[in-house]
Amino acid sequence: MKIIDREIEGIKVIEPDVFRDVRGFFVETWNERRYREAGIDAKFVQDNESFSMRGVVRGLHWQSGKSAQAKLVRVLRGAVWDVAVDIRKGSPTFGKAVAEYLTGENHRQFYIPRGFAHGFIVIEDGTLFSYKCDNFYDKASERGLRFDDPALGIKWPELGMELTLSDKDKLHPFLENIEPWEDK
Repeated sequence: MKIIDREIEGIKVIEPDVFRDVRGFFVETWNERRYREAGIDAKFVQDNESFSMRGVVRGLHWQSGKSAQAKLVRVLRGAVWDVAVDIRKGSPTFGKAVAEYLTGENHRQFYIPRGFAHGFIVIEDGTLFSYKCDNFYDKASERGLRFDDPALGIKWPELGMELTLSDKDKLHPFLENIEPWEDK
């Protein structure tokens, strides 16, 4: 397995070893000991999946305070442009984004620590997205940020179509209007 530290501290891309033969492939997607040795010391407690069509945007989301979640995300089928935005109060990289292209073919994983907003745009129809969380979902702590806030400087892929967002995601505030995340 290869670990790539990204330009914002704590964000990592994992390229797992893929063993291919005439039957298909085998990938180890989580091994607590190996990931801890690579600097990912999370105790995951919840797994989630989403299924989406091309042009769907999910996010940018996070949970506040003690309900914050670190996430290990990956695509089982299809493709996404996955984004993490630093929203940590006082961080030297506050408001900066990191993106990664995740597909069912490249098997890459994206580790997003607590204190980051997370979201993605679906690039291929029928995309199956999976992620592990180190804390349980808490509706009262749910927060969001506008995915298209120009202050973030995110270069979202141009799909040549109208994007699909939830009603809730359409109403998220811009970066200048959020309460930065604090580890309380």
